[in-house]
Amino acid sequence: MATVWYEEKQYPVKAGESVLDTLLKNQIPSSYSCRSGVCQTCVMKADKGELPERAQKGLKDTLKKQGYFLSCVCYPEQDLHISSENNSVLAWIVDKQILSQDVVKINLRCSDKIEYFAGQYITLTRQDKLSRSYSLASLPEEETLEIHVRKLLNGKMSSWLYDEAQIGEQLQVQGPIGDCFYTTGQNEQPLLLAGTGTGLAPLYGILKDALKQGHQGDIWLFHGALHSKGLYLVDELASLIKKHANFHYCPTVLQGNPDELIKVGNLEEIIFSQFPKLSAWRAFLCGHPELVVSLKKKLFLKGVSLKNIFSDAFITSPSTSS
Repeated sequence: MATVWYEEKQYPVKAGESVLDTLLKNQIPSSYSCRSGVCQTCVMKADKGELPERAQKGLKDTLKKQGYFLSCVCYPEQDLHISSENNSVLAWIVDKQILSQDVVKINLRCSDKIEYFAGQYITLTRQDKLSRSYSLASLPEEETLEIHVRKLLNGKMSSWLYDEAQIGEQLQVQGPIGDCFYTTGQNEQPLLLAGTGTGLAPLYGILKDALKQGHQGDIWLFHGALHSKGLYLVDELASLIKKHANFHYCPTVLQGNPDELIKVGNLEEIIFSQFPKLSAWRAFLCGHPELVVSLKKKLFLKGVSLKNIFSDAFITSPSTSS
């Protein structure tokens, strides 16, 4: 049985337990979100001891060499001496706006400037250590960070942000993380942006970034929802159509009646009926994991190179809602 040493105290790690499991079992406040090694909220540092390879999967080489690891997927086989280092900064809620019946926009001002690309995601941590990850809809040059939060049933963080959090509320911000963002080059290449729900947040950031940097190729944004009340930023996106001839916006719903703008049907079917050939495209996919995985596979089969498919699947904590 391995032992974890943390703040000069030792904790035995039972078979099948991760380092995060052990800390939480012993009532040690620890930041985490997805508990699947994706969001990197639970990053800690090993000062002594050998780390399993899986515990560092997805981390940059520079972080691996310094002993950083993901505590939620670290199942140690020998003793580890660890410390908590999440490189977070303080932030305050400076604006809050309801965008739809279940989506709220939150703007945050940080104590120190964060370097990021629109579309990457950050992790928010409350004072009680509850943490969740949200994608950035803002541009790096903007004064505040913008996130879109969908209120989930029994969601501890999302319900608090939607219903209770006030202007001036203090949180910690960790990140950014993720490679789903726009890069310059191939300015004539058509871009496909597709997602559901608050998957629109990173897509909105990527769209604004591409337009700001003068992308010349067609940009198609497909946003899906169950019904029209689940759509948001419709007016803002429709106005961009008038300002940019190469931008095309297609909101879709599974239930309802079509109109001049909204199409009714399955998001994937609508995309592929309009564009049966997409081999020359670059794609950004965000939102529900099943949609992201399915679209990624189908785009690849349609000829889109994997190096031109960027995705951000929204994974919620398996133990609690977001």
